[in-house]
Amino acid sequence: MSSPAHLKYLGAYPEHLLVQVRRLIDDDRLADHLRQRYPDAHAIRTDKALYGYVQDLKDEYLRNADPVTKVEYDSKIAIVQQALGLHTQISRVQGGKLKAKREIRIGTVFRDAPPAFLRMIAVHELAHLKEKEHDKAFYKLCCWMEPDYHQLEFDVRLYLTQLELGGDRLWA
Repeated sequence: MSSPAHLKYLGAYPEHLLVQVRRLIDDDRLADHLRQRYPDAHAIRTDKALYGYVQDLKDEYLRNADPVTKVEYDSKIAIVQQALGLHTQISRVQGGKLKAKREIRIGTVFRDAPPAFLRMIAVHELAHLKEKEHDKAFYKLCCWMEPDYHQLEFDVRLYLTQLELGGDRLWA
């Protein structure tokens, strides 16, 4: 059986799901399971295309939220912060006013991922424009923007487990 350390991304899930995941890992079927559910990668490869994609989502769901000034893929995220994406707010004094710039950075692991995974991460980071904490209101907003949010989050965690076990990047 796979050790609990290999399931660090899935620690909050119930045991009956973890048993199924361990079975997929032990039978060497986790990669096939993910490829079957998500056969293709998205085509959003550049930071410019990513900015447009995130801006379109923001315009559709969060028109009145503060603007996002920068969106980019970031190769340092998974290594340094143990995160999938980051939403940051940088405040600067301009004249007598305090100006805030909001940035979204998405881990480069999602440059070669299925469209649904990228959408889930983008929705998560956009939700932070309205809700700072990971609370009930935050997840309600995520599910409003992406109804399959919780399933996609679980599947992203399965993919991270696949990578943690030394598996290949499935859509690269």
